[in-house]
Amino acid sequence: MAMDGKTDDDITRILEETRTIAVVGASQNPSRAVYGVMGFLIGRGYEVYPINPGLAGKELQGRMVYASLADVPAEIDMVDVFRNSEAAGDTIDEALALPVPPKTIWLQLGVINEAGFARAEAKGVKVVMDRCPAIEAPRLGV
Repeated sequence: MAMDGKTDDDITRILEETRTIAVVGASQNPSRAVYGVMGFLIGRGYEVYPINPGLAGKELQGRMVYASLADVPAEIDMVDVFRNSEAAGDTIDEALALPVPPKTIWLQLGVINEAGFARAEAKGVKVVMDRCPAIEAPRLGV
């Protein structure tokens, strides 16, 4: 089992129940992994909200970019975090502070924040660490 304690069934359920995804660390650079993953998620029919303060107010892959999670005009089911492990803690806290916290916080490949994981899980928010939905979804047939 992965360090986040999530089984394949857990990951499948998360991907099936998620409708809206905020992508923190969105980039307009097509060579960045986040760009490809965002395109994958959009292509799978998720409602995607890119988060990047430097690009706020612009469009990215046909989606309006927001400066912060608090600026997203919808309830967020999943926050997909493309930040380093240390910075991910701040993003987790920002997500937990939303009026309606997300059901899931997903830390991308190589992103591990044990303290943030514990804070989120203690509040009933599922945390997936060191994985990528664009890898997990096809692997699990979601």
